[in-house]
Amino acid sequence: MNDELNGGTPMTHWLVAGAALIWNLFGFMVYLMTVRATPEQLAQQYSAAEIAFMDAVPVWATSANAIAVTAGVIACVLLLLRKSLALPLFVASLAALLVQDLYSFVLEDVVGVFGMVPAYIQGTVLVIAIALIFYTLGVKSRGLLN
Repeated sequence: MNDELNGGTPMTHWLVAGAALIWNLFGFMVYLMTVRATPEQLAQQYSAAEIAFMDAVPVWATSANAIAVTAGVIACVLLLLRKSLALPLFVASLAALLVQDLYSFVLEDVVGVFGMVPAYIQGTVLVIAIALIFYTLGVKSRGLLN
């Protein structure tokens, strides 16, 4: 079971990288559903104030979201392939996430419109993004990435 003793990649790496890919694919799907939603679909789920908030999001904040989720997915695939390029992509994903959060929580009041749920979700996303950077640094320092 412990492949690391035999010179292979430890099973935990595959589990962490696979779980990270699933997590990031979920984020990518949420992004796609959000930007592709019709006004009718939005009206079924959100209040008029929430829809107005979403409609007012500037292109640069939406682009930051797109960069964050896309870079995260690609980074996870590279992590599964054991490529060191995963690290700068995880960093880019985190940077884009911080830009997105700057808009939502500093420049605008997402909590005032949607309540605390976005803060909990984005807090979790932020912690996982940072953890993936530290994980990638660790496996890179152990020579598991090339």
